[in-house]
Amino acid sequence: MGIENPVKRYQIIRSRAKALLPVHDLPETPIGDVAAVRAILVAAARARRSTSYAETLDALGHHFSRPKMRALCKTLDAVDTAAVAAGEPELAVLVVRESDRLPGQGWWVGKVHELGYEGLWTGPAAMDFVRRRQKLAFDYWAAPKKRSGPKRVARPGRPARKRRARG
Repeated sequence: MGIENPVKRYQIIRSRAKALLPVHDLPETPIGDVAAVRAILVAAARARRSTSYAETLDALGHHFSRPKMRALCKTLDAVDTAAVAAGEPELAVLVVRESDRLPGQGWWVGKVHELGYEGLWTGPAAMDFVRRRQKLAFDYWAAPKKRSGPKRVARPGRPARKRRARG
């Protein structure tokens, strides 16, 4: 991406990810930018929706082509590797073909044996399996995060009230 300021760069990536809309007037984000692709997929998971390969590339500022899709698949593998290491659900399952809303062959080849699925890569059984995997990501990212820290906040100029122990 041609923007050197990391804050501005992050804001652009986040706005693309939130909107999941074409943004061709902004500089392209490299397809190999794991953080950018992850941001797009987390935004999709929070919205409880899948995204096509073309939509994902578009959010990065690229037009769809098979070579770019293959490059995106390598990045998706890196996104999933990082997610698993962080104890998060995998996100690559959210990137699907527009034709049947199923992940592409690369996802199946890399994941099918690890996840215990032995059926066909198309059809109702495949769709059911993919939806269950997508639901894991949807539920994880759409769930409200637990707040840490004090529940009571002091008003300006006044100390926070302490609760008395009962008993």
